[in-house]
Amino acid sequence: MIKTEKTNNTYINREISWLQFNARVLQEAEDKNVPLIERLRFLGIFSNNLDEFFKVRYATVKRIAMAGKAGKSELGGIKASQLLEIITKIVIEQQAESLKILSDIQNKLKKENIYIINETQISPSQHTFIKQYFLQKISPALVTIVLNDLVKLPLLKDSAAYLAVRIAMNSGESQYALIEISKNMDRFVVLPKEGNNDYIIMLDDLLRYCLKDIFNIFDFKSISAHMIKITRDGELDFESDLSKSFIDKLSDSVKHRQIGEPVRFVYDQEIEEETLQYLLKKMNIEESDSIIPGGRYHNRRDYMGFPSLGRTDLLYDKIEPLPVKGLTLEQSIFTVIAKKDYLLYAPYHTFSYVVKFLREAALDPKVKTIKITIYRLAQISHIASSLINAAKNGKKVTVSIELQARFDEQANIAYAEQMELEGINLIFGVQGLKVHSKMCVIEREENNKIKRYGFVSTGNFNESTAKIYTDYTLFTANQKILKDLNKVFSFFETNYLIYTYKHIITSPHYTQKAFFKLIDTEIVNVKLGKPAGIRLKMNSISSYKMVDKLYEASRAGVKIQMVVRGLCCLVPGIKGMSENIEVISIVDKFLEHTRLYMFENGGKPKVFISSADWMTRNIENRVEVTCPIYDEDIKKELTDTFDICWSDNVKARIINLNQTNEYKKDNKPKVRSQFATYEYYYNKLKE
Repeated sequence: MIKTEKTNNTYINREISWLQFNARVLQEAEDKNVPLIERLRFLGIFSNNLDEFFKVRYATVKRIAMAGKAGKSELGGIKASQLLEIITKIVIEQQAESLKILSDIQNKLKKENIYIINETQISPSQHTFIKQYFLQKISPALVTIVLNDLVKLPLLKDSAAYLAVRIAMNSGESQYALIEISKNMDRFVVLPKEGNNDYIIMLDDLLRYCLKDIFNIFDFKSISAHMIKITRDGELDFESDLSKSFIDKLSDSVKHRQIGEPVRFVYDQEIEEETLQYLLKKMNIEESDSIIPGGRYHNRRDYMGFPSLGRTDLLYDKIEPLPVKGLTLEQSIFTVIAKKDYLLYAPYHTFSYVVKFLREAALDPKVKTIKITIYRLAQISHIASSLINAAKNGKKVTVSIELQARFDEQANIAYAEQMELEGINLIFGVQGLKVHSKMCVIEREENNKIKRYGFVSTGNFNESTAKIYTDYTLFTANQKILKDLNKVFSFFETNYLIYTYKHIITSPHYTQKAFFKLIDTEIVNVKLGKPAGIRLKMNSISSYKMVDKLYEASRAGVKIQMVVRGLCCLVPGIKGMSENIEVISIVDKFLEHTRLYMFENGGKPKVFISSADWMTRNIENRVEVTCPIYDEDIKKELTDTFDICWSDNVKARIINLNQTNEYKKDNKPKVRSQFATYEYYYNKLKE
């Protein structure tokens, strides 16, 4: 895989580390043991990740550079201008590698009798189908922009793909045009099957085949078309109009995102130089911007939706989500949770328990109030409909909905408007903070007293992501924990007050201090010869303060095991600094999303699940909740699942200073942790 530039030995730059996480995604696309169509879909994930990286992280570094700041303290010791060059170099190499992988996959698809053909390979029978398809489905919705020197170039949509068309006129002049590849059109057109062969043509090539039909009003001798794509700064810019509601302002700013500053221009490297220079000049793109030569096709994120063609043999086997032992969807969840805490681990367990819990609360006459935080909703959300149902039944429903969940604002805005109409009390976060905590508190009247029930999670209450993201959800009737969670909801309403909590750990006020205290305990214990150790599982770690604290623990002799899926600014294994720290990353069928923090605590382990990664934004700029686990059975379950991850020697990569993403290798029996975790829970049901 691609090697990156080394920074200093203290921290790994977060942008470079993130690009190496995306390289691990690319490894999945390259892995010949991954089913063929899944490999294509990993290419799509790689491309989609890269789009978001440029919208957010590259754009941030570019703003630092344009402001004339070096940014070295924020960027791990690298100047912003230098970092922009390093990023572009890495991305160009990764793009080149992704094209090789795509070519390899396409060749293997041919051996499976699946042919992705282009406009030069169309048979007479396919010609008839394509012409009809174009006339009926494509032509009526096609957006074609004819360019000339007198008219200003219309605004190109962020991350949409365009065919840049050069029409060589019989007069000797050139006419240019752009054809938008609409997101509403299927990128892959499945052609009629011929014998045992499946044929697919990309929409881009179908349009190339029909160029003469599109531009038949021009007197031309030849036409060529090459793909281009522009990525814009994804930062939202809020208006100061006081007469507008927050929802209206956010909705407008999501639309305005489409006119953000360009941060990346990708083009087909086969494009004519004359056409390329014309477009760069027309779009005011300068050489200081990230200009990246690519292949014939862009927006490879669309490969995430590559048609399966009924070929289940080229896909991962679908797993049937398991029931949680002791819980049932056919009886009251409240009755069971009243006696004991339960842990749901999606996608190994069915997410239906969360929906069932809220549906039961919506109908139960004894339930008086429902309070919940929402960060990312599914496009079709049973969570939202359950809350609306509860409001219709007279429950007092409070929803803290984060309308600034990046790139998911639109779905959240739509549901917020619906919930507002139904009389639900909506809280739009806290001034200057994103609400990223995942929790629900329900108040139920029992024996003339109010008893609380609830759940707290590491991930979003989203039916779609629950099928592919790994997340823990704790169902509990522990009144001490729920009393603390209820205080967080009070903070949303009166955030000029800072509450104290006896059990949970919250950001932005307490997270760093609380974890420092837990780490200090391990440092003291190791010096006293008591059992000591730290095991952490998270998406990312970029807070230098947290990294430095782990270095301090390592120097004291505390053994630290970390499973970090994404970016990791910590450098493990450096003598005198971090020789007692080991870090692995697991990228596989499911997206690892759990946050699990375990401290040996002298032989009486403290275990927490959390919505917070150890990033500066999670610790200082968001409302996060870290919840202790008191149930000994669940503690063991979490310890077991961490051990399974740590023993992975199939999909685990070693994180080190060199950032080479080498697979973890040992002589032990093969353990693929995601499959082993499913087997663990399957066997628990038999016990």
